[in-house]
Amino acid sequence: MAMSTAPVHLTSDVHLGAIPPENERAFLAWLEAAGAEASTVVLNGDLFDYWFEYRTAIPQGYTRALGVLAAVVDAGVTVHLMGGNHDWWGGRFLEEEIGLLFHRAPVDLDLSGRRVHLAHGDGLGPGDRRYKALRSVLRSRPFRWAYRWLHPDVGSRVANRASSTEARKSKAERLGGPTEGQIQRSRVLERWARETLEARPELDLVVLGHTHIPTLQEPMAGRFYLNCGDWVLHRTFAVLDEGEPPLLLSWQPDGRHAPFGS
Repeated sequence: MAMSTAPVHLTSDVHLGAIPPENERAFLAWLEAAGAEASTVVLNGDLFDYWFEYRTAIPQGYTRALGVLAAVVDAGVTVHLMGGNHDWWGGRFLEEEIGLLFHRAPVDLDLSGRRVHLAHGDGLGPGDRRYKALRSVLRSRPFRWAYRWLHPDVGSRVANRASSTEARKSKAERLGGPTEGQIQRSRVLERWARETLEARPELDLVVLGHTHIPTLQEPMAGRFYLNCGDWVLHRTFAVLDEGEPPLLLSWQPDGRHAPFGS
């Protein structure tokens, strides 16, 4: 099969279930548009604000999104989903019934003629020790076994109470920009991305998410660090075209897009 020259579309941190309905509609419109244009779509973590797969139940509230995802896959588009700190617990349903390529750990991909290192970003770099300790527990086999015995309604309630998405959104809106914690974490990931590019000369691009701060940097000639931002506040995404530098764009209310920050 000949390699496709269609672009790759990337985004992250949609947080379905914790964003306003208008943001969800905008994301689904973007996903449909990306599916019609791209050869590959990459969703770099926290697509869902909460996702945990029981054996015979899936979380409520994602029917439309799952339907659009399935339609994009059925149209022949490859869709990668990286597990984030809110939806790392995906599994068979997303892989077998929807058709996504689900990643539970950072991965190298060949996208639009580039060697790309893809990771959500949580737990990378120094600091954040409390979260790293908690993550090791939450992702452990004993925890997952025990959590699966909770009734799905109870499990969903526990996860929603633990989520900070809406609180962080409200604080960012009051501040008129990202919180200090997000800024500090963004700087840590920027350094981590630069160090990764320095240590791995075969990489052309490091793609992270998690901070909700859209970022596109070229720390070395022709080699980039990209953070796609989020759909909680920014509605941002990126496009990779072979032979062209990455583009960081924002989805507009009228369904068009523009360079981020313009």
